Amino acid sequence: MTALESALRDEWGRLLALLVAQFRRLDLAEDGLADAFEAAARAWPSSGAPDNPPAWLLTAARRRILDRLRAEAVATRKLPLLAVEASLQEEAQQVMADTGVPVRDERLRLVLLCAHPSLSPGSAAALTLRLVLGVPTEDVARLFLVPTPTMAARLTRSRKKLAGASFSVPAGPELVSRVAVVADVAYLAFTTGYAPGSGNDVLRADVAGEAIRLVRVLRSLLPASFSGAVELDALLALMLVQHSRRDARVTPDGTLVLLPDQDRSQWHADEVAEALALLAPLVDAPASPYLLQALIAAEHAIAPTAADTDWSRIAARYAELEELTGSPVVRLNRAVAVAEDAGPEAGLALLDGLVLPGHRLPAARAELLARAGRLDDARTAYDEAVGRCANLAERAHLIERRAQL
Repeated sequence: MTALESALRDEWGRLLALLVAQFRRLDLAEDGLADAFEAAARAWPSSGAPDNPPAWLLTAARRRILDRLRAEAVATRKLPLLAVEASLQEEAQQVMADTGVPVRDERLRLVLLCAHPSLSPGSAAALTLRLVLGVPTEDVARLFLVPTPTMAARLTRSRKKLAGASFSVPAGPELVSRVAVVADVAYLAFTTGYAPGSGNDVLRADVAGEAIRLVRVLRSLLPASFSGAVELDALLALMLVQHSRRDARVTPDGTLVLLPDQDRSQWHADEVAEALALLAPLVDAPASPYLLQALIAAEHAIAPTAADTDWSRIAARYAELEELTGSPVVRLNRAVAVAEDAGPEAGLALLDGLVLPGHRLPAARAELLARAGRLDDARTAYDEAVGRCANLAERAHLIERRAQL
């Protein structure tokens, strides 16, 4: 990784937070920082990376912002820019020299700003990827399966909604609530990587990895005593376990590999170990959605083989989760676990009356019907699932399963 690539990955969010804190304009800060990275891409390959790349980028971004403010001042004849430029220079020098708590505070403000209540979860997720993690707009568009101009327009609308929004860090219950929004945004981005709606990809590990990085950033910015730390640790553990299986989920030719058929030696053992270490002190904590999901994922991770999976314990965890959330998706997953533990008819009974969009419900019903020996009903359910499935790889898998009947 080059110095520029490293700076883009690791410093974008921090530098943007500093610029927004100083100039109080998200549009100026983002445009100025983008110009600075563009200038670095031209200069560094020939002249070499500077000793302090973040300081170089911050200085370049500030110069471009000051140039734009100067142009606006000339146009409006209102802002005495030259009178304040010296003080701004002094502030910037102080900011660049400060690597302690103020930098952490400004970055936390940016993370919480992107999770503002005025934004939908999808818009918040996209804006967070763009501003906090520095993911380019065209990559954000690809991850959300929309054209780049569409995503650019969506991000612009989100920025406009945030115009004038407070850049302060809330306290008490409001902070807990906002952090919970950030956590949900991160998990939405993560599941976007592992539940592609259409196209050829079975998974997009890059967006899942960025979502994990967001949770790590958030955890590093909050004090250890933060009341929502348990849920953040549980969320990170959940994501790590699921992400650890990325190399085993798909064959080299793009064919989907279900969990029971995966080569567990391909799972990333270091990520599983980190997740289990995070969960160890949380086993007796009060039940919460992310914690229960993480404990379920951990049951799969600790089983040496698929046959060794403790399905009765997983089914019990899903029952707790369904009681807590009332989610039909949880009911679907619980039915699959119950079928593994008590037989396909027991799982099918839990699916009776369940309504869900998409192909996953008829696909699960088809699998359980096939196991129960009700092949005609299974074929009908597989046909429904194939008709609803827009992802080409998953659709091919469903067609193959139907053919095997």
